[in-house]
Amino acid sequence: MPIATVNPATGETLRTFPPFEPAEIERRVAASATAFRTYRTTSFAERAALLRRAADLLEQDAPDVARRVTTEMGKPLTAARAEVAKCAKAMRWYADHAEGLLADERPADADVRDTGAATARVHYRPLGPVLAVMPWNFPLWQVVRFAAPALMAGNTGLLKHASNVPQTALYLEELFRRAGYPEGVFQTLLIGADAVERVLRDPRVAAATLTGSEGAGRSVAAVAGDEVKKTVLELGGSDPYLVLPSADIDRAAATAVTARAQNNGQSCIAAKRFIVHTDVFDAFTERFTAGMAALKVGDPMDEATDVGPLASERGRADLEELVDDAVGRGATVRCGGRRPEGLVRGWYYEPTVLTGVRPPMRIHREEAFGPVAAVYRAASLDEALDIANDSSFGLSSNVWTRDDAEVARCVRDLEAGGVYVNGMTASHPALPFGGVKRSGYGRELSGHGIREFCNAKTVWQAAA
Repeated sequence: MPIATVNPATGETLRTFPPFEPAEIERRVAASATAFRTYRTTSFAERAALLRRAADLLEQDAPDVARRVTTEMGKPLTAARAEVAKCAKAMRWYADHAEGLLADERPADADVRDTGAATARVHYRPLGPVLAVMPWNFPLWQVVRFAAPALMAGNTGLLKHASNVPQTALYLEELFRRAGYPEGVFQTLLIGADAVERVLRDPRVAAATLTGSEGAGRSVAAVAGDEVKKTVLELGGSDPYLVLPSADIDRAAATAVTARAQNNGQSCIAAKRFIVHTDVFDAFTERFTAGMAALKVGDPMDEATDVGPLASERGRADLEELVDDAVGRGATVRCGGRRPEGLVRGWYYEPTVLTGVRPPMRIHREEAFGPVAAVYRAASLDEALDIANDSSFGLSSNVWTRDDAEVARCVRDLEAGGVYVNGMTASHPALPFGGVKRSGYGRELSGHGIREFCNAKTVWQAAA
């Protein structure tokens, strides 16, 4: 895949970048390792001042940055601006909280004495250069939610961004440089997927994090395993959205539209499988379908647009194949199911609702990365949970009910990294984010995320 900015709204190639030569890759990896030796000794106060400065600059740059993001991957401009604001907020959150999250841990006095020590404690220390392989769908947020905690912990970062968002990738390097970070602390690598293994096998690279496809995750995990290096993987999801009889159907349906169509439907934590109790199936489906059909599809630079184009022509083709397969096997199209009329340029697809989805259909097993919703009818909570868990993914989940016993049951039995009750899944720096099963392993965000790339160093000390 070429490293290029291709406007998804028009299909026009705006700018192409040559991949870095081996000598440039070596220079940047060496710079990262060199920077780590001194950056790891800086204080939390020094790191926090740099990160707050980066947040200030990002907010100042917001109009231009948002337009760049929309041009490269097609999300509505309003959503791009919201992404910028979210990144700045996360930077400040980690600047404020990192020192506390990584404070030394001290066992109970009785346990210390039992070890034979006068004192014992756990220090959290950075690992070194971390390779981040990041996707295009949230080209700022995906990077910042890695970079903010990693840099506050004292690590250095090497970003291999998706090949269709090179200008955003280069901007992020420039942002941290302008904020005053020492040379080599955060760098972008303009490389293709075929060069990732070489970087990851470099002994100076300590660890890796990847958000992307299951195939990409397997590849990175295999190399990292061979090299015995720490990895964190977030590999997408097909999140269930359960609607039970006591739910507020109007709220559940309205939120479902946002949960499915956010980011043009291209979000790993977007609700994708809507599992509705038979008692409220008709009422929910009617409202949900009406809401999806009412979304305005069009130019993502237009402030009135709800859904822009998919990020690539291949992505739209993949989505069309899933819908065609489902319809061919008996699913019913309640709305959408085609390319919009009048939008002949760009990679647009109508918001779509399918009912009658069954296990033999590909969309039951595969992640639909676009504004397509699969709606299931469940006769009971047991059946709803069975459908929800009948997936190789386990990123997040949503449950709508006013019954406390049903909440408890869903929290216990849903196989997912998160359960959001009477609301939609959203990431926040204070909450851990990640999945189970083939959605990956490890956590981003919160204290769990910042400690992923730290050495929990035990210090045992006897009396002098």
